[in-house]
Amino acid sequence: MRYVSIFSVKTGDILGTPILSHQGRILLNRGVVLSGHIIKRLREMGITMVTIDDAISKDVVLTDIITLERRREALMAIEASGEAVKTGKEIDLERLKGVVGEIVDDILFEKDILLSLMDIRSYDIQMFAHAVSVCIMSVVLGKSLRLDRERLNTLATGALLHDIGMIRLPQELLRKREPFSPDELAVYQTHAEEGFNILRNRHDINLVSAHIAYQHHEIVDGNGYPRGLKGKNIHPLAQIVALVDFYDNLVNAGPGHGCINPNEAVEVVMGGAGTQFPHELVKAFLDHTAIYPTGCSVELNTGDKGIIINQNRSLPARPIVQVSQGETDDNQKIIDLVEQLTIFITKIIA
Repeated sequence: MRYVSIFSVKTGDILGTPILSHQGRILLNRGVVLSGHIIKRLREMGITMVTIDDAISKDVVLTDIITLERRREALMAIEASGEAVKTGKEIDLERLKGVVGEIVDDILFEKDILLSLMDIRSYDIQMFAHAVSVCIMSVVLGKSLRLDRERLNTLATGALLHDIGMIRLPQELLRKREPFSPDELAVYQTHAEEGFNILRNRHDINLVSAHIAYQHHEIVDGNGYPRGLKGKNIHPLAQIVALVDFYDNLVNAGPGHGCINPNEAVEVVMGGAGTQFPHELVKAFLDHTAIYPTGCSVELNTGDKGIIINQNRSLPARPIVQVSQGETDDNQKIIDLVEQLTIFITKIIA
């Protein structure tokens, strides 16, 4: 299985992983043969990438840190929370806490986690899928920083709800992928305070979770928003969510921005160490994030093209690559970049 740009998908390709709606429903299941009509519809939905099963990637296994069913439950819970806010109803906190507890349990159970999965998102699912991914990545970082279960639950709740204030923003703003105008940016930036106001008076939500929503765009040097907090004035759990939110927004198109490749996003995060995010937090992030996710296609300095089939946990910049000379599984070779020090990845390709 491998990731392919929606603009490189061909009629007859076989879908590798399900495509979900914003309500967690399966729109297209694994194994569906993609027709021209389906491909066109996926493009219209804003999907930029899918996974396919084919001969050259038949041995590539993409694994998620949580199950598909757990991801669907989380999507449904956050979508229902947004709908409740929109209609003036109460958020179902018991449902949210159940999902959060299961995510925390799943991550605590895993011994050595390297995040190596790219999301497939349509316009409609983007906000909710982003919330789920930020929740998962935040808990992974929190675990690496040895937070106890109670703090992990608080972190996960705040991470899952960090963008709840966006429910009160105009839909046309949320669907925009070009840079915002100054006026649009000012409206967009209200979502942090809106989210805080939605959550802070709930007796069944830890106030720290509400402050995560409030502070997840604050950065160490004081150039964040809404209050321009600096350094230790930003809650440590909010700093975790701020970094993860920043990275996920780099690798996935969202309101007011496009996206870049994961390796480029990692470089941007590294560049923010000490100015945007604490050094120790950036180090923890780098220790648990694949620079070249499994299943993505790359080009090597030799001119060969291949697929990342596995990771070297201690050296994430030097994964294991399967190089193929054609569109069949004949004449494939495996290159472990830890063992071949003169060979390196030059770029991720669609």
